[in-house]
Amino acid sequence: MPVSDSALMEPKSLSAETAADARLEIKNLNVYFGEGSERFQAVKNVSVSVQQGGSFGIVGESGSGKSTVLRAVCGLVESWDGEIDIDGAPVSHKRNKAFARKIQMVFQDPYASLHPRHTVDRVLSEPLKLHGFDGIDGRVLRALDDVGLGADFRFRYPHQLSGGQRQRVAVARALMLEPEILLLDEPTSALDVSVQAEILNLFAELRKEHNLTYVMVTHDLAVVAHMCDEIAVMQFGEVVEVMDVDAMRNSTPKTAYTQELLKASMGYDAEFFGDS
Repeated sequence: MPVSDSALMEPKSLSAETAADARLEIKNLNVYFGEGSERFQAVKNVSVSVQQGGSFGIVGESGSGKSTVLRAVCGLVESWDGEIDIDGAPVSHKRNKAFARKIQMVFQDPYASLHPRHTVDRVLSEPLKLHGFDGIDGRVLRALDDVGLGADFRFRYPHQLSGGQRQRVAVARALMLEPEILLLDEPTSALDVSVQAEILNLFAELRKEHNLTYVMVTHDLAVVAHMCDEIAVMQFGEVVEVMDVDAMRNSTPKTAYTQELLKASMGYDAEFFGDS
């Protein structure tokens, strides 16, 4: 059964209605690395729109540019052009504290993203101190509870935690400033299969509890089928297709590349894409 016209959108075309309701909108984003003759364009004219409370997935194989898009949004990449809007307001290249209160990012490797000599308490409390929050002790304890860890974990070091526990701490850190948008860069790919579902379910619960908007990068279509409402498929730095996840479950994608991704995905089975 072919995908309906309403389920598929042209990657570079955004309707006025969609744009008006967008919490995060990326327009014609280009990202570059290197200088002079070695200058390389990693992202080419990417445009996507993410609605308030939505969960948007960006998928593609390694090197497709999907993680670079997130890094440009959160300010970790300096050489970019195009437009990044939050609630209709353009984001400048230089980010401020207000931006950090709006958007936070959870990285792929929870061990690498946590300072090995900092306790969980310090990891969680430092952003609060930097931004002038009060009631720090209570906020730290609530954050640990939100991610399924108790007060017993507060003064542990990263090496004393399992991979899943470290990622829960990383998620708690991202929530400390009460952001409205979370950027999730392959948040379960470094974890054992046995704990991946736990972390994905945690993200789903936190999205409802805190009314969060997600942009998730992954190479695994089973993950976006579980987590996301809509996906953009990237290849060679470009968005080749944007489609509704329900259409992905039940229909044939428009592009041959997306069809190949479906076949290659570990989750390409009845549980995720067939009849339930």
